[in-house]
Amino acid sequence: MTDAYVALEDGRVVEARARAPGRTRGELVFTTAYTGYEESLTDPSYEEQILTFSYPLIGNYGVREERFESDRVHPRGVVARDLTEDVAEWLENEGVPAVDELDTRDLVTSIREQGAMKCGIAAGPDATAADAEVELDACKAMSDHTDIGSRVSIEESVTYNPDGDGPTVALIDCGAKGSIASSLVERDATVEVVPYDATVADVEAVDPDVLFISNGPGDPENFEAAAALVEEYVGDTPLAGICLGQQVIANALGGETEKMEFGHRGVNQPVRDLRSNKVVMTTQNHGYTVAEPGDLEVTQINVNDDTPEGLESDELEIITRQYHPEANPGPHDTLGFFDDVLALADPPSAEH
Repeated sequence: MTDAYVALEDGRVVEARARAPGRTRGELVFTTAYTGYEESLTDPSYEEQILTFSYPLIGNYGVREERFESDRVHPRGVVARDLTEDVAEWLENEGVPAVDELDTRDLVTSIREQGAMKCGIAAGPDATAADAEVELDACKAMSDHTDIGSRVSIEESVTYNPDGDGPTVALIDCGAKGSIASSLVERDATVEVVPYDATVADVEAVDPDVLFISNGPGDPENFEAAAALVEEYVGDTPLAGICLGQQVIANALGGETEKMEFGHRGVNQPVRDLRSNKVVMTTQNHGYTVAEPGDLEVTQINVNDDTPEGLESDELEIITRQYHPEANPGPHDTLGFFDDVLALADPPSAEH
């Protein structure tokens, strides 16, 4: 049954079946993960994107809120070969258009060959190919979403584990996955999650032992407030970052970032540590990367394309990772990163 249309930047319009009705647009990307669709769909880093699942069956173990990484679905639309009723109903309730019964292998190959592309979707009984093309024409490039942080960040600060015996971490919420705060709390840290546009005064009120820049969607150059915090605290307070956080920190310290052709999204990305020569498997979700590390040393690289996966500075007390050490979904090879982050902190003061 054809009652949905996917219009692509390369000029094609692909017919599909509507599973959650509506019209939407965004950057078409894909993930290679076999599992973890609940975590992926609630990952804020997918804001303003259309998520295509390369694995054919999505929803084969239901939908459970305890696996969510945030309080809502973030992709603007969802494309799969086959969505179960559970997932289709969830997406419809969330107001996120979804389609299936199309050749996702062909879509993934197109993205691999041409890069992530703009996309428009129209789904439902009255949908037409022209509707999808209208959405495509209105789609903006990811770098043009200059206010994307406001759609994924908290509005007011939240404290987790206020009575913890470990260091106090100021987590700058640029679209943080819930598992990042959980991983720090599990190590008895006190985590103060603050908005993406927090000021120096906001962070001073936290008096953190570590300043941590989270993951998030879009172009790192659009997160100017977070970069300003890095510039303010570098050399005085240890700094850490994951994904977008690595990119923001690099930009703030004289480095450069660039958009990747199709990014890294999946749970089997191999990363090599340049010091130990050890290779670990990692979970990743990003479309930008560090092109020049600035004042930082590249300590880990992606085995597939040599892009930087870890940046560090012993002198400045900085450690960042491009991948997601907290996984969810994915391998737990790199959970020790959070121990390394907390080890950067000075012994917490009495009020902590």
